[in-house]
Amino acid sequence: MIYLDNSATTFPKPDTVYEFMIDFYKNHGVNPGRSGFDAAMEAGEIITDTRKKLTRLFNAGEDYRRLTFSHNATDSLNIILQGLIEKGSHVITTMLEHNSVLRPLYALQQQGICEVTYLPFDASGYVDPGDIAKAVKKNSRLVVCTHCSNVLGTVQPLADIGKICREKGLIFVVDGSQGAGAIPVDMQACNIDVYVFTGHKCLMGPTGTGGSYVRENITVKHTRYGGVGVKSAFPNHLEEYPYRLEAGTLNIMGIAGLNAGIRWIEQQGMENLHHKEMTLWKQLRDGLAQIEGVKIYPSTETGPRNPVLSFNIEGFEAADAGTILDVDYEIACRTGLHCAPMVHKHIGTFDQHGAIRFSLGPFNTEQDVSHATNAVKDISAMRKK
Repeated sequence: MIYLDNSATTFPKPDTVYEFMIDFYKNHGVNPGRSGFDAAMEAGEIITDTRKKLTRLFNAGEDYRRLTFSHNATDSLNIILQGLIEKGSHVITTMLEHNSVLRPLYALQQQGICEVTYLPFDASGYVDPGDIAKAVKKNSRLVVCTHCSNVLGTVQPLADIGKICREKGLIFVVDGSQGAGAIPVDMQACNIDVYVFTGHKCLMGPTGTGGSYVRENITVKHTRYGGVGVKSAFPNHLEEYPYRLEAGTLNIMGIAGLNAGIRWIEQQGMENLHHKEMTLWKQLRDGLAQIEGVKIYPSTETGPRNPVLSFNIEGFEAADAGTILDVDYEIACRTGLHCAPMVHKHIGTFDQHGAIRFSLGPFNTEQDVSHATNAVKDISAMRKK
């Protein structure tokens, strides 16, 4: 199988990730933070170390305890958005967002808790920070924006958006699902108040891992309650981090795998990995652009981006082309609306059921790209038969 669905989940993972997860769980698969015996203490240490690694990776701040874990980015976005948005407030977001942002906001709208403004993006796939400034109202509370589009691959101007948020007194929340581990992020320089991440994409960890970092002076109200292993006599859920946003036993095997994934990225160099992937992306885009009947989104390739390429083949539904790519060419890719319906409405692919998406990862090769390009060329040629 040629795997071109890395924006959904990177695959395969580095061998060191699999090996460390298995070894860790065989020897330390106990409950961390609940007991004082050696294995429990060592399990807790890997969690603490992973918090520290991610805090440094995001240049989030001094307090690593404000890095909390959850099941994935969707889980954390629900915790953050429901914990930040107050009755009567106004939220600014974009049409680039994934349903992990759109659906919580829609639910809060339906409940009469908030109003939401959805800002468009330009022909190249970027949000204009000036539009955010224009959208601010008296009751505006926060801005939530993707780090990188999962459909178009465009990396958004977080520093410019963060500057406006700081000037306007707005909380700035970033969905880093497609950015964490692939594109350097500096929470302090970009004035990001909350950065949400998932472990199973560019951070090279397993599924079932994710979380967020919440900067100081940002109050996220409780939406979950339960045991955290300390101060058990207290009737209320604890206020301090990381316990404030965590309840119950953490996914220690998954966090161990995430720890190994971060170490692998650090060893390889994030910039090196991204350069290799974007070199392949350029080869892929140039190849597809020469095929008659192929339409690429967006049509331009300006600005910073990730190795994501969405396209359609004239005369084929995206799902049908995806099936041919899978069955006849053993190419795994994503088709449809990619859980980002507003993007497809904006680029005109919603009514035709979305697009085909190729997303490259660190283990793809030039041979993979050549095979994928030739496969699309073959499929496009079927139109004339």
